[in-house]
Amino acid sequence: MGIEKERLHFSWISSAEATKFVDVVTEITKIVETVGPNNKLVKKLSA
Repeated sequence: MGIEKERLHFSWISSAEATKFVDVVTEITKIVETVGPNNKLVKKLSA
């Protein structure tokens, strides 16, 4: 499909696990920032 494995993450987090949610989101954000923008799924406009 064109999505790098670093951009896809599944995690089970209960609504009672706010700290875990923050930790997972922070970790994923850092990973995606290092990977950079995904240009593979951007529709290119014809001139």
